[in-house]
Amino acid sequence: MDDATHKVKGERVEEGGAGLPPAAAPAPDPSREASQKVIYAAIVANLGIAAAKFTVAGITGSAAMVAEGIHSAVDTGNELLLLLGERRSARPPDRQHPFGYGKSLYFWALIVALSVFSLGGGLSIYHGVAALQAPPPLEDPLWNYVVLGAAAVFEGYSWNVSREALNAVRRPGTSLWQAVRASKDASVFTVFIEDSAALLGIAIAAAGIALGHYFDNPYIDPAASILIGLLLVGAAAMLARETGGLLVGESIDRDELAALHALFARESALESVASLRTMQMGPGDLLLAASVQFRRGMPIDEVEQAIARLEAAVAAGHPAIRHIYFEASSLRAVLH
Repeated sequence: MDDATHKVKGERVEEGGAGLPPAAAPAPDPSREASQKVIYAAIVANLGIAAAKFTVAGITGSAAMVAEGIHSAVDTGNELLLLLGERRSARPPDRQHPFGYGKSLYFWALIVALSVFSLGGGLSIYHGVAALQAPPPLEDPLWNYVVLGAAAVFEGYSWNVSREALNAVRRPGTSLWQAVRASKDASVFTVFIEDSAALLGIAIAAAGIALGHYFDNPYIDPAASILIGLLLVGAAAMLARETGGLLVGESIDRDELAALHALFARESALESVASLRTMQMGPGDLLLAASVQFRRGMPIDEVEQAIARLEAAVAAGHPAIRHIYFEASSLRAVLH
């Protein structure tokens, strides 16, 4: 190994990564405050709704209302898990975790997906199947409708808060669903998916109760409970897919990567760019590994100046990229 060193975000790192110092603490991220606002709104909405749904379910015996109560209770617990993930992901880097704890949020969001699948979906389906075997007699549905109406208002408010957070980062010309797929903030898209499922669940519960009374059929209500459970299983699968990809490590999208390549192509000190690889380390926290070839015969001080220019350009155009690494092999032709 030669004695070449790389300049990385103002630090110097030996070739091959030996002696890697802890990364600098992440700068304050305004999106984190927005994420926590989304979570708190969801907690307030779900906590009160869960209590009301269970109370009315006990009075009326509606299996669909029990499923909805389970749904809201699970969502409340899930939002607390997301807050835990937010808190852990905000911890500063240390020797054991030199890139910080940003991916902790993705881990806890994956736990949320498993919770929605097993507790929300599983219990709702189980209760619905049990009620089908011995359906309770139909009771006056008035309080069911009152609680479901109130739930729709509160869930709608929470859903709108998460929608606004997604719209704040959504690219022009893209749909809300595309914004969910592109989002790297697990707190926001998890709450949005949960609230979307909650609103659909309320509609299913209301339809099941109404149809059961209209046709005087006690089996429709338990069937609605099963449908709500299947809805939650689908939401859990969607969450697992989105958070699992982020936990493994996702790159930036093609447009941003193309913009990075264009930025590097404008640097006259570079002969070629072999590859630019990125990885999401957390919401608003990206790593960039650049494999580049500098012009032959360049003095090392000019190489360092070129690296400094590239770092400044990346920081200006892509502020989420907080870690930049230039591969050691790209300097050998310059040094020898």
